[in-house]
Amino acid sequence: MADSAQGADAGADDGARPYRPGYELVAEQLLNHIAEQNLRPGDRLPTEAGLAEILGASRNVTREAVKVLAAIGRLSVRRGAGIFVAEATGGLVDDQLAHFRPTSMEDVLMLLDYRSVIESETARRAASLATPIEVRTIREGARTSLTAAAEHDGHAFARADEAFHDAVGAASHNVFLRSSVAGVRRLASQSDVLLFHGDAPGSLEVAARQHLAIAEAVAAGEADLAAQLMVDHIATTQSQFERKIRDRLFNLGDRPAPDADPRSPASGGGTGDAPLPPRTSAS
Repeated sequence: MADSAQGADAGADDGARPYRPGYELVAEQLLNHIAEQNLRPGDRLPTEAGLAEILGASRNVTREAVKVLAAIGRLSVRRGAGIFVAEATGGLVDDQLAHFRPTSMEDVLMLLDYRSVIESETARRAASLATPIEVRTIREGARTSLTAAAEHDGHAFARADEAFHDAVGAASHNVFLRSSVAGVRRLASQSDVLLFHGDAPGSLEVAARQHLAIAEAVAAGEADLAAQLMVDHIATTQSQFERKIRDRLFNLGDRPAPDADPRSPASGGGTGDAPLPPRTSAS
């Protein structure tokens, strides 16, 4: 299951080649393995040793990959029982989503397309149905995101971003729309962890100012405008993701082999623990 892009851009300038740690590559291969084997939530996977053999990686790196996928909710590790494909936890529950590949351009673009459909309608309904208290909450989320962006505080922005989109979902007065927004954003967060390690794929300030524009359209009861602004917001997110993903996936000439030990100095890991920073996407 070696990555065919291993030698891509081998002649490019060394300084332009992004680094992808071994555990990240193995995590990607493991998600592909789950999809290829058509495994479903609750299905049991081989042991770490068995997975290492299947994926052609070391035990140490396979262990780190399993830890990362468990942390983002794709695997469930049960002491004494084994490793399982994780059950869906609310929101989007279709078993097919167990095969979502957060490092696949195709899958991420489908996800963003779905976001555009769901969140534009959510914003439209929020503009028609939001109560004064809900409008205030939406505005607060937007303003807080702008403050965080101005201070270059990715952690605070992530919290404000989530609060803003959830507030718009709540103001739609439709629990299914609100749940769908939360579910699709959970899937998006998997790409953030595996591809971007918490580094925002785009401008936080641009996203925050779009939040403000949407909030004001909702406050004014401009349903069509709110919907269009949300479409534009997610289109901006898509263009940022496309650029960042292409940078990460198509300029791989300098990356290490999947069996590189993340604890070694060459791998960039200090303790052997896979980094799991909070989500800071400009979305």
